[in-house]
Amino acid sequence: MGIVSSAWRQMDPDQPMAYIQTDAPGNSGGALVDLDGYVVGLNTFILSEGGGSEGLGFAIPARIVKLVYEDLRKYGHVQRLEIQANAQEITPAMAKGLGLSEDWGLIISDVIPDGPAGKAGLQVQDVVYAVDGRRIAGLPGFTAALYLHARDKPLKLDVLRGTQKVSLLVSAKLPSDAHDDLVNLVDAHSLIGRLGVYVADLHDNKVRAALSDLRIPSGVVVVAQSSELNSVTYGLREGDIIHSLNQTPVDSVEQLRSMLRDMKLDQAVALQIERAGKLQYVAFDWDD
Repeated sequence: MGIVSSAWRQMDPDQPMAYIQTDAPGNSGGALVDLDGYVVGLNTFILSEGGGSEGLGFAIPARIVKLVYEDLRKYGHVQRLEIQANAQEITPAMAKGLGLSEDWGLIISDVIPDGPAGKAGLQVQDVVYAVDGRRIAGLPGFTAALYLHARDKPLKLDVLRGTQKVSLLVSAKLPSDAHDDLVNLVDAHSLIGRLGVYVADLHDNKVRAALSDLRIPSGVVVVAQSSELNSVTYGLREGDIIHSLNQTPVDSVEQLRSMLRDMKLDQAVALQIERAGKLQYVAFDWDD
């Protein structure tokens, strides 16, 4: 029928990306257009019970696509502003425990003291309700506001601090992108085919220079994804630091290569990685 059932559907509560949801799924990568022929989104994936082409379709909003396209053409990668503060969705339990007046919206859970947000006066437990004059109801809207904000202007945040409304001007900045420096370290000998990534030893001076402060001083750095499917299947990204494999610390590329070579089919793999300063696990069953 061509019905848009949601203009802003967040599929994963831990991921800020939101999609247009429609009952007219198209080919992935194709345009989602309205009756007047205007492109409103880029078809991305569908959800269906039988795995066919019938079901709910999801498209990336056209404004986000345009921004990404322009950044890729101009810089070779997407430039996303940051304010060096962490925001989270408010849950009813969080609101009750923190004594918040609302059980929905966005709360600031961390502010780096010397970062742009900290210098502007943003505080932990501030509740963000508007960015650049537009009302914000959740994390996808907040993330989109950072994507769409003009690079040369301060970001206006309207927050609730207790019962008081506070307006702040934050000099948002573009983060330094270490990935560009890491990609230069790619060579044929650094490929770990079973994971579909190129890696480098953390003790290499060029690698350490491309990275900021690390939680754990040892490991192997993912410098690029290969064209193999494994890089997507196993969820590793450029800049990830692999610290351990099944609780065994990883100290070098050769050690990691040897450990993976000894892995058996159907064996569980749990990698402890560091991503953007946070430790997490990437786990999967070995099936190749």
